[in-house]
Amino acid sequence: MKKTLLVVLAMLFATTVVAQSHPSVSILGDSYSTFEGYLEPDTNHVWYRSVQPMNDVTKVTQTWWHIFIKENGYRLCVNNSFSGATICNTGYRGEDYSNRAFINRTNRLGSPDVLFIFGATNDSWAGSPIGEYKYENWTRQELYSFRPAMAKLVKDLQERYPNVELYFILNDGLKEEINESCRTICQHYGMDIIELHDIDKQQGHPSIKGMRQIAEQIKEHLQQELKVKSEKRIKDLKDS
Repeated sequence: MKKTLLVVLAMLFATTVVAQSHPSVSILGDSYSTFEGYLEPDTNHVWYRSVQPMNDVTKVTQTWWHIFIKENGYRLCVNNSFSGATICNTGYRGEDYSNRAFINRTNRLGSPDVLFIFGATNDSWAGSPIGEYKYENWTRQELYSFRPAMAKLVKDLQERYPNVELYFILNDGLKEEINESCRTICQHYGMDIIELHDIDKQQGHPSIKGMRQIAEQIKEHLQQELKVKSEKRIKDLKDS
């Protein structure tokens, strides 16, 4: 009996260790990453929902982040996505979006191992001011333009989440000045950028097929990154 109890306790301990070993993922996003009932805080605006859906995505299990997390051994930490959110403080019709802007939500992402930032779509669609490249000492007014706000976003995230794997996901179909700005700023700070391509969409948002494509393209990017790191490690060992 005692031996059986020890075996059971050992199995429970092993299961707990395995469960805790899964790296956690947080998301800072816009409508593409929303789903009703799965956001923190739950007052964030939602685009994807099971009741009266806007396209064929009707289940949380069909979202890109749920697919990626489930199929690749991760666990969800925080999904702080807000439908319609811009990175800068200027939103649609020139309205003040500082209550939802990416730059003002960086402290609400938990303690993840991996952080995906999926934005810039609404800055492109809303025609937010592009601004100038600036990497420090931003004024309040400058943060109503995309480039200064994007730079502040990346810098703040790197400082707030050291030793966390940070990835900026760039949507396809955006204005080229937004694309080039994201590439330039991410390169300046050394942040990895995942550029999506050929995503299937309905009503301007990823369909079931599009969500699967996003998950797979992220997986492919991470696998390629791991391969490059492994090859570099082997080369370094040979050279030492």
